[in-house]
Amino acid sequence: MQEETENKQELKTRLINFYHQNKLKVYILLIVFFIIFTAIFLYQQKNEKKNILIAEKYIQAEIHLTSKENEKAKKIYEEIILSNNKFYSILALNTILEKNLISDKKKIINYFSIIEKTAKNTDQEDLIILKKALYHLKESDIQNGNKLLNKLINKNSSFKSIALELLKN
Repeated sequence: MQEETENKQELKTRLINFYHQNKLKVYILLIVFFIIFTAIFLYQQKNEKKNILIAEKYIQAEIHLTSKENEKAKKIYEEIILSNNKFYSILALNTILEKNLISDKKKIINYFSIIEKTAKNTDQEDLIILKKALYHLKESDIQNGNKLLNKLINKNSSFKSIALELLKN
């Protein structure tokens, strides 16, 4: 019992001595941790505000679309795609394709390329490749569509069965 008390006091004494010998280092370390914590917090806040702004733009584009203001909606959707948002960029491209807002094939393919870079994981990337292949097939570009489907098959993607089915037709 007395030994435990002596050990605690010895530890306390050693900690106090360490603090007095390394005051400057301790303060610097605390300041560095505070700066890092603050920087991470500010970065997350910035990303959250950016995401909210893009969500509001998406809703605004939907409103324009329902109001038959397709040109305004198209501009906002394009802006969303170029923002590289991992969620809303994909939705914006899907809406553009679904509503046939852009007829320029090169522009659509370019948007697919932009979105492929923002894919979070391989399944999402494979889904984008599948959609791109379907777009090529829809636009009668059979060769590029089949290349993309074969890429999914060779990759042993979770969409392999769908790709095989599409190649049969």
